[in-house]
Amino acid sequence: MLRSARAALTRLGRSPRSGGRGSAYGDCTARLPLPETLPASLGCDAVGVPARHGFRLMARMPRTGCVFADTDWWWWIVPAGSDLELSWPAPARYVAGISVPAVRPRLIHWPDDRTPYTPPIPFYLMVCQLTGAAPAWADGPMPAPRGGARA
Repeated sequence: MLRSARAALTRLGRSPRSGGRGSAYGDCTARLPLPETLPASLGCDAVGVPARHGFRLMARMPRTGCVFADTDWWWWIVPAGSDLELSWPAPARYVAGISVPAVRPRLIHWPDDRTPYTPPIPFYLMVCQLTGAAPAWADGPMPAPRGGARA
């Protein structure tokens, strides 16, 4: 199964990466079991944060998709490609696909609407705020608006 996922990502021009696996998991990965009733037509990736930050992020997000957790990490489902043009700050981990370094993750939050996704840009900004990192768009910080303020 992992070989076919890796082959599919390679065909799409993406490589499977995890943004750094925790040594506590070694080579242990688990597939996040998305609910069959929620369409994932945009593909799925996952963003993990240490469990100690989970409740704080959940409370601040205006809308949250599926969230999975094990004892050490919480994993948010985002649309595939949510890492393009973004540099997710440590300690967050971006995983292409839904096979994550985790031990028995379970669904802890069911979304209120009919999509499994957490909106990636607001979530990214919340993760940046939580970690004290400045948002990094593409190869650098977000440029200042053109034209400036009018008097």
